[in-house]
Amino acid sequence: MYAAVRGTRLFFDIDGAGLVPDGEAMRERPVAMLVHGGPGGDHGGFKPSMSPLSERMQLIYFDHRGQGRSDPADPATYTLDENVEDMEALRKHLGLGPIVSIGTSYGGMVAMAHAARYPDAVSHLLLIVTAAHGGFVTRARQTLEERGTAMQRQVCEMLWDGGFRSADEMRRFYDVMGPLYARKHDPVAAEVGRRRATYAPEPLNRAFGPTGFLRHFDLRPELGRITAPTLILAGRHDWICPPEFSEEIHRLIPGSDLRIFEDSSHSIRVDEPQALLDAIVGFLVYRRPA
Repeated sequence: MYAAVRGTRLFFDIDGAGLVPDGEAMRERPVAMLVHGGPGGDHGGFKPSMSPLSERMQLIYFDHRGQGRSDPADPATYTLDENVEDMEALRKHLGLGPIVSIGTSYGGMVAMAHAARYPDAVSHLLLIVTAAHGGFVTRARQTLEERGTAMQRQVCEMLWDGGFRSADEMRRFYDVMGPLYARKHDPVAAEVGRRRATYAPEPLNRAFGPTGFLRHFDLRPELGRITAPTLILAGRHDWICPPEFSEEIHRLIPGSDLRIFEDSSHSIRVDEPQALLDAIVGFLVYRRPA
């Protein structure tokens, strides 16, 4: 399904009913928008790991402009700010009220900025393995020097240089980096996921390259505007968005909750999948909007 918004078309998909029978009435479930990472990937990494959440809420997956199954757009618009505006435009296009916003990695940056700029649009905010400013890039490069193999350091040069030329080069990157992204990395399962994925080099290069927007963005001054109950989830062994960045977000979002998964790296969905789902559901149950 496609939504024509802001001069492009965004692909979106829906999992779960919005209205369910409850005795003599139809009960409305919460709606969650899941914001994928990258940039340069698609929403498919959420499937099927996040699908069990559809038993409690309606899930809206979407691909950022120029990525996944969404239409290409002017590459100059492949930015964090544009992705935030696209997310809000899609929410309005679908006629949604306040949403449960679930963002992971780069998607957490988009979800964080969206919740700060459109506080009335978000009922709950869940930020998974993310960061609020470009300092995470410098920290990731340091971690890579400390923990990475020679091959991992080599493939990351393409990331830091903004030099990906094809989807196959991106698949190669994730193949080599897999053991750093997940402590329970399964090469066979990861390869299946990479074959399913749609990769777009241009948005990734424009984000991480020498002049990329992820080098200099800073959401910290905006975080005090977030009013939604917020849960921040981090992986203790995360190489690219380590817990220090989640701890910082926790300090800056009033009343937020923080949980660090001790046996996880960047991909909590792989390392501790059930614990991740339990944390999300538990938060939605006990934290009500003010």
